[in-house]
Amino acid sequence: MSQTFRHPDILEIARREGKVTVDGLAEHFGVTHQTIRRDLTELADSGKLERVHGGAVLPSGASNIGYAERRNLHEEAKNRIARACAEHIPDGCSVFLNIGTSTEAVARALLHHRDLMVVTNNMNVANILVDNPECRIVLTGGALRRMDGGLVGNLTIETIRQFKFDIAVIGCSAMDADGDLLDFDIEEVGVSQCIIAQSRKTFLVTDHSKFKRSAPARIASAREVDMFFTDLALPAGLAEKCSGWETTVVYAPEE
Repeated sequence: MSQTFRHPDILEIARREGKVTVDGLAEHFGVTHQTIRRDLTELADSGKLERVHGGAVLPSGASNIGYAERRNLHEEAKNRIARACAEHIPDGCSVFLNIGTSTEAVARALLHHRDLMVVTNNMNVANILVDNPECRIVLTGGALRRMDGGLVGNLTIETIRQFKFDIAVIGCSAMDADGDLLDFDIEEVGVSQCIIAQSRKTFLVTDHSKFKRSAPARIASAREVDMFFTDLALPAGLAEKCSGWETTVVYAPEE
């Protein structure tokens, strides 16, 4: 079967089963794993699928991709972005890390920093940073989201308002062409807006896949971000906007 005919069938399987795997598609079509990987890459580049470890899932719209899938999505890019971000976080400062797999990668990149105070509404971040004895960890409290270890709600916001952070490190679920940062959960959006308001500097960490996604709730504009860490060049219009807003863009390309 030619590539032209495989792509609609791959999308139909993804819609029916929620995800597709390289192994399963190679067996289904009787082609090599390399051929299927190429198909999935092309479908991802066109925004029809999102690559995950071992396969692909449908891109999100009104609901987010499952947390376990997000952890594997663009994992190496997230690690590079996290290392670049951590280089701009000095020892001896106060930092907020919010919910998300990208901010968890930043937490891992901070394991050798000294004299940090990290406040977080992400229980996974707290568990990662337990291994850094030079880091004081403060959890905000709030209603626990079991799916991803996030803490949200009014208690979370009230706790955040007790602080003024040197740096906030935030992620987002999607980014619009006009520079708006977007998310799926209204409660999480309110928390993120409070984090930005209570921080002297805001760092955004997000990989290129977020430029192809959409989500219904607006967090803020990249205008409000001081440094924007990503892995690939921004769309031209967005790059121009960031320059005009004096939002510094830091790239972490493949090494």
